[in-house]
Amino acid sequence: MPADLPRAHDWLDHDAGPVVRPYAMTQGRVAPEGGEFDLVAFVVATAGEDPAGAALQPEHHAIVAASWEPISVVELASALDLSIGVVRVLLGDLRSAGLISLYEPPAASQPHDVDVLKAVVNGLRAL
Repeated sequence: MPADLPRAHDWLDHDAGPVVRPYAMTQGRVAPEGGEFDLVAFVVATAGEDPAGAALQPEHHAIVAASWEPISVVELASALDLSIGVVRVLLGDLRSAGLISLYEPPAASQPHDVDVLKAVVNGLRAL
């Protein structure tokens, strides 16, 4: 690039628009408030309006809007084109604010039955 031309900003991609780093959306946090939850847990919005005094980012609003019907955490991340780590932190914020509920499937909280897994592997080998 010639020295006399103005340099484009590194944070602006003309095709994609402004690029926001994931840690900026989560304010540097990497773990959700209130503990971990499974990636196949279902998210359901519980409130139509923001609680008084809650300062939510556009991504928070997008999550609430996308979760009026049950949707898994991984599907939500895919639908919003956000990394799973960012979605988990934002879901923790929304859960703490009482705007969503998370429902984990019973199988996610129970240990796997080794005999069933062996039977599945043997069945796949037989194919």
